[in-house]
Amino acid sequence: MRFRFAVLALVFGLALPAGAQTQGEPQASLSGPALPASQAAADLRAAIEALKAAKTGKDRIAALTATIRAYETGLGALREALRGAAIRESAVEARLNSRRDDLSRVLGVMTGMQTDSAPLMLLHPDGPLGTVRSGMILSAVTPALQAQADALKKDLAEIKTIRSLQEETAATLQQGMAAVQDARVALAQAIQDRTDLPTRYQNDPEELRTLSDNADTLDAFAQGLSKMETDVGPPRGDFGAAKGVLPLPVLGRVVRRAGEADAAGIVRPGLLVATRPAALVTTPWPATIRYRGPLLDYGNVMILEPASGYLLVLAGLGTVYGDTGDVVAEGMPVGLMGGSDADPAKAGGAERTETLYIELREKGAAIDPGPWFAETKEP
Repeated sequence: MRFRFAVLALVFGLALPAGAQTQGEPQASLSGPALPASQAAADLRAAIEALKAAKTGKDRIAALTATIRAYETGLGALREALRGAAIRESAVEARLNSRRDDLSRVLGVMTGMQTDSAPLMLLHPDGPLGTVRSGMILSAVTPALQAQADALKKDLAEIKTIRSLQEETAATLQQGMAAVQDARVALAQAIQDRTDLPTRYQNDPEELRTLSDNADTLDAFAQGLSKMETDVGPPRGDFGAAKGVLPLPVLGRVVRRAGEADAAGIVRPGLLVATRPAALVTTPWPATIRYRGPLLDYGNVMILEPASGYLLVLAGLGTVYGDTGDVVAEGMPVGLMGGSDADPAKAGGAERTETLYIELREKGAAIDPGPWFAETKEP
């Protein structure tokens, strides 16, 4: 498995669509994803080295987390590259199709004349003067025809380059998806094997189970949870000073902010983030796990206590890591989104089919989490 990690680090670094170019052919306009993919390659190499050097379960979890996040960033860039290649190919083909008649006439003329700029020495019906005039006309027209022919050659070469890049990138993407799945399995095993986390209790207390069974809304459950006493408090740290700088728990795109109605007209006080299937979810701040597991119709829910009086609610996960009472460090994995990204049919897409719902509560009441995260705070 480590060999596969190393191979993919090399692939990300060398097989980027933005950097590929065939000798004598134009480079495809796919520079957009190059920077994040290059950074992901560097991050992946660093994570692999850290994984090799890991001596404790904590170090191994951190290295695997960094590995998965680097893969997600790199694979996302490759997907965008494939999408960009398809758009660019369509644009070039549309331009060629729109000029089909003109190009046919150009090719017809080009096949019937020499590319030499010298006048054609043909006998003209009007005699020597007509021959000279026709030669001058052809000499003037030839460069323009040659320019159009060169432009056509360039467009055809670009399509060829793009298609080659699409094939290479799709292969890299499939390799990467297999590798990241290996990393997820290894991460789950590392978390299961870890025994050095401080815990509050071995099993959920009866009070928590009763609250989970009787709560009819997420709001009611969170308010009840905030009133429950804890044996282990949240990690120390000035959580209030983190406002505006927290990273989002998952790679994705915010599709609904607090107070915005959804398609059914329902307004919720949290953020909704669209993510790709099986995306890694991490804690943005050191926190105590107050609850983890299924809740109502939210799928798996992870409720973290980053500071006294605060609860961070993450709802919609497919898999959750850790146990209630665990104290987890910043950036540590707490679960994966649902679904599977191992479907080759989705290799070229940018589908974000999963959604993570994020709420932040202070003293039991929901507050707008947007200003707390660097990506969603107001400018």
